[in-house]
Order: sequence, then C-alpha cells, then structure tokens
Amino acid sequence: MRNIVKNLIIAFLIFILISALFAAIKSPFKKIEEIPLSNLISEINNEKVKEITVQGNKLDIILNDETKKTAVKETEAGLSETLKNYGVQNEKLEKIKINVKEEGNAGFLFGTILPFLLPVILIGLIIWFMMRQVQKGSMQAFTFSRSKARVIMPNDKREKTTFKDVAGNKEAKEELQEIVEFLKSPKKFIQIGARIPKGVLLMGSPGTGKTLMAKAVAGEANVPFFHISGSEFVELFVGVGAGRVRDLFQMAKKQSPTIVFIDEIDAVGRQRGTGLGGGHDEREQTLNQILVEMDGFETDEAVIVIAATNRPDVLDPALLRPGRFDRRVILDEPDIKDREEILKIHARNKPFAPNVNLRTIAERTPGFSGADLANLINEGAILAARRSKKIITQEELIESIEKVMLGPERKSHILTVAEKKIAAYHEAGHALTAASLPEADPVHKVSIISRGRAAGYTLKLPIEDRHLHSKTYFLTELAIALGGYVAEKQIFKDITTGASNDLQKASELARALVTQYGMSEKIGPVAFAGHGDLVFLGRELGMERHYSEEISAIIDQEVSRFIKEAQKKTEKILKEKEKLLEKIAKILIEKETIEREEFEKLVK
Repeated sequence: MRNIVKNLIIAFLIFILISALFAAIKSPFKKIEEIPLSNLISEINNEKVKEITVQGNKLDIILNDETKKTAVKETEAGLSETLKNYGVQNEKLEKIKINVKEEGNAGFLFGTILPFLLPVILIGLIIWFMMRQVQKGSMQAFTFSRSKARVIMPNDKREKTTFKDVAGNKEAKEELQEIVEFLKSPKKFIQIGARIPKGVLLMGSPGTGKTLMAKAVAGEANVPFFHISGSEFVELFVGVGAGRVRDLFQMAKKQSPTIVFIDEIDAVGRQRGTGLGGGHDEREQTLNQILVEMDGFETDEAVIVIAATNRPDVLDPALLRPGRFDRRVILDEPDIKDREEILKIHARNKPFAPNVNLRTIAERTPGFSGADLANLINEGAILAARRSKKIITQEELIESIEKVMLGPERKSHILTVAEKKIAAYHEAGHALTAASLPEADPVHKVSIISRGRAAGYTLKLPIEDRHLHSKTYFLTELAIALGGYVAEKQIFKDITTGASNDLQKASELARALVTQYGMSEKIGPVAFAGHGDLVFLGRELGMERHYSEEISAIIDQEVSRFIKEAQKKTEKILKEKEKLLEKIAKILIEKETIEREEFEKLVK
C-alpha cells in the first residue's frame, strides 16, 4: 500500500511538470501584442512596418522601432492579395521585407494533439506503476524460499583466505588438508575407490577461528565458498527453511567442486524431540532436508559441507552418523606459540614501536582466543590513536589486555576514603595469599582502579599453559578467592558486599570439585552433573535425579567443608603476615596500582 501511494505521488508530480512545460511552450514569458488586420494596414500606409514573417495564417510583425506585434490574415488568400484588397499601395509594400516560413509539425503537435494525448499517457504511466508493484510482490512470493547464502568466488582476492592467514591449530590444518587435496583433484580419490567425507564438523569455543578455517580451506582449494548461518534457514512459515536448503545445494552442485559452510548449525540441528512443548516444525523440517541433501550426493559431486558449532553435545545424532558429519575437527584455544603467531598476523600493516615484544603479550594472555587477540591489537591501536600517537607501543598493548579481560577504566567511579581503604585491603588480601602459596600463579598486578564492574582487581597469570589441573591447584584457587573476604573480616571486623563475586566463584569451584571432578574423599570418584545436562531447560526439568536426598546433603556438606578449610588456610596466612598486608594496602591507597616487580620486592 505504501509503494502504491508513493507511485501515485510520483505520477502526480510528473503530470504537474508536463503541464508546466506545456504552458511554458504555449505561453511565452514575454507577451506579444496581437493587432487586427486593419491596424496592420494603417501601420503599413504610415510606413512604420520594417519586416513581416508569414507562417501559415500567423503574421509576425517588426516595426521600425523594433517593436514586435502579431496579426492573423485570411486563410483562403495570400498576404499580398489580402493587403491589396485592403488598399495597400505597391510602392509601400515593396519597402517592407516579407519572409515566408512553412508551418512546422511541432506547433500542430503541441497545440492540437498533445492536450488530448497527455491524459492518456499519464493514466498509462499510473497503470504501469501499479502493475509493476503487483508483479514485484508476486515475484517476492516466488523467491521467498531462495537461499540467502553469500558466495565468495576463488578470484576474489580481497575476500580470499588461506592457511597462511590462520595461525595455530596445526592438527586441524592437517586434518583439513585432505579435503583440500580432494577438491583440487577428486578423480585421484574416486578412481581408487576412496570416499571423501561429505561433511566436516568444526568444533571449538567461540572465537577460536572456525569460520576463518572454513574460508581458508576454500581458499587453499581455490573453489567457491557458500557461507550461510543456521538461523537464516528458520522462518515464520513452515517449509521455507527446507526450500532454502534445497536451493542452496542446487546452487552448490552447479558450481562443484565447492564448499558449503553452515555457521552455528546448532540453530537448526538441535536434537529432535527435546524441550518443553514438543518440537519445532519449521526447524525439524529444515534439519530433515539437510539430512536428505547430504545423503543425496553422488560420488562424482565434489560438494563438501563444513559446519561450525560450539555446542556439539546438543546436535541431533542423525547429523553425526557416518555419511554425514562423520569427520569432526576440534579447534582448541591457542597456546603461547600460537598466540604469538596470531598476534603477528593481526599486527600486519600496523605501525609498532621498536620495543614492542609480542612474545611478552602472548605470555600475558593465557586463555585468550584468536578473536580476543584480534580485539586486543585493535584496542591497542585505538588507545594509541586517542593519545595522538603515530605508533603503537608496548604500554598500549599491556593496557589493552586488562581492558579486554576486565573492561575499561571507570574513572568516574570514585570511591570514598573508607571504600578505597576497604578495596585496598581486599585486593591486598588476594595478592598476599597468592604470593604465600607455592602452587599459585604469580601476581602481575594489583590495582584498586575500577574496571568493568570490579572496584579493584588482582591479576594473576600462569607461567606456562595448563591443560590439566590438580586438586592442590584448585584448593589454592579457593584460598586465594577468599583472600579479600578474610582480609576485610580480619582488619575491619566486618564484611561488605565487595566479596560477593569471590564467594560465588569459590562456591562454584567447590561444587565442581565434588560433583564433576571426583575430588572429594567422602563422595569418591563419582560425577553427578555434566555441562550437557544444564543446556535445555526442558531436559533439565524432565530429568530424573540420579542420587538420593542423603547424597545431596553430603554434597552440600563437602562443598561447605572445602570452603571452610580454604578459609582457615587464608586466615592463617594473613594473621602471620598482617604487617605486610597493611604495608601493601597503604601503598595501594597511595599509588592505586602495584606492578609485579614492586610487589615481588615487597613480598620478599
């Protein structure tokens, strides 16, 4: 309706414009006086006429004083005959310059035909606009089930990505190298009877580079890359998603060899028949169509489907069976060497100071994903630009680490004198407890400058990447988490809400020790809960609990015991080193930040 109104307004404006043009043609800006033929005879006899131009029945007259006038002669007779009939003398007529012009078709067109033709043209334009809108709407109805996949062609150098642009994940690259070789020369595999996997499932935490790895496979193989998100299949109307799946695979088959990449496949590939209220018809039909299309591939069709998800535990078993996504590639978070390589890739074409050491940055960023490292480099560049610098220094990069981990500095969040003192003792308690336990990671920085939602923070970083954690390490982390709580209670004989987040993390860790890691002597090596059981609300509510009320009470007792033992350990440390605790807190109140070198001198 909105488009029809818009087109009617446009048609009306065109009509106004044509009418104005027609009026301008028919009515010149300067009006010329029209005189009767008798007045013309009088002017000729008085020898005032210089020139007469004859065009049909119209006479354009120019007087001796250059005044212009018009007149109309008789239709049947010529000008000379008409003037003689009115008694004009020949000698007077010979003094006048007479021009004769043929009457053009333009005047006839504008004067006679156009006034009748213009409304017909205008009505035709309005009908054409309305028919165009109707046709456009009907075409949209027919193209509603068309695939919305974005295609990156091999010759697109700006979008092309190869394995050189992806740092780390060496095992994943080796696993995917077979896919690249098959796409480059499929006949070599088909002739020997080998069947390349039809589907590859990339699994990993958010930001580990699943999409980038899929693009790199297509770039290495030099084949078209069809990219679509799983959520783009799901629509309001049932059957649209299945239609888009069919269209996507038809497009891919026409351009084979090719790669079809479905990002976040768990949006349509979740396990069927779970959750409250039954299934989702549109999602299930879309999933069924994906399963059918992957089964329908012929052996000579070099079309490989790569899907990415960070939740493989919720996928339907039919997707994971042999013949579909039977090859699963895990993308881990990068280790220190991989982090350094990733930083070098994102540091390309950026001006860095000579003292920038990316190895140091890599050491300070354990647990960072590739996306986090890219964000870190970008934040460093933004920070340098805000400071009107032309190069990025090590200072900006180190400050960006804290910004990515904890959030920006909240300079407007000013603590009162009493709150600043409490925050100083709180963070000093964390830092001193960590420095006193040999199993703890070294303290790199202690600060009471607000960042994110925290009034202060103690930054601990491991010396090397850890993949396995011991019970001793977890008990140490429990003691450190309670350092701020114990320090407040010991110094001020009171507790504040500042320790609420620490207590929450300590409780979660203690419960994980009992229910997931089997580190409780009283309970033994039994796991009572898994991460997969906490995903679906329907599945969690519908599950039968696999332990009794007595075991539940014992779990709560064990969790409480772990926390109380950690509290006793922390209280013992801070009582023995109370003077050192006060010294660290006073420096924090004065300077607000203590770096690693200064802190180690204080502790030693």
